[in-house]
Amino acid sequence: MKLRELMTSQVTTVTENDTCVAAAKKMQQINAGSMPVVNGDRIVGMITDRDIVIQCIAKEMDPKSCPVSHCMSKQIVTGTPEMDAHEAANLMAEHQIRRLPVCDNQGKLVGIVAIGDLATVSIHVNEAGEALSDISESSYRTH
Repeated sequence: MKLRELMTSQVTTVTENDTCVAAAKKMQQINAGSMPVVNGDRIVGMITDRDIVIQCIAKEMDPKSCPVSHCMSKQIVTGTPEMDAHEAANLMAEHQIRRLPVCDNQGKLVGIVAIGDLATVSIHVNEAGEALSDISESSYRTH
């Protein structure tokens, strides 16, 4: 199955100039721990709830004025609409990410796939489970 069949095409995003509070509120609304940061329709980074805590709050910055650009990761891993779900699961496990932005061949953000989306396809349950297990175990070992 291809990512275009699994991805969510209505992606909630923030911009580099949005505040960390604005990003956190959007994450709360969609019940996600990360979201893409965009400039127009191009992805320029990812922001996580952990990024906000470590890069803003722990450094005693004001999250009401601290811009997302201060906290976001600029190292972006993306998939394509034509990417196979098996390949996406492996990519997510390799990079230890739970949400994979999907971009077209011009670099435009067109969707996002969560690890749970892969688990909804019965033939990918084992791979998604292994990917999530790898992600969780590595996260646990680093703390």
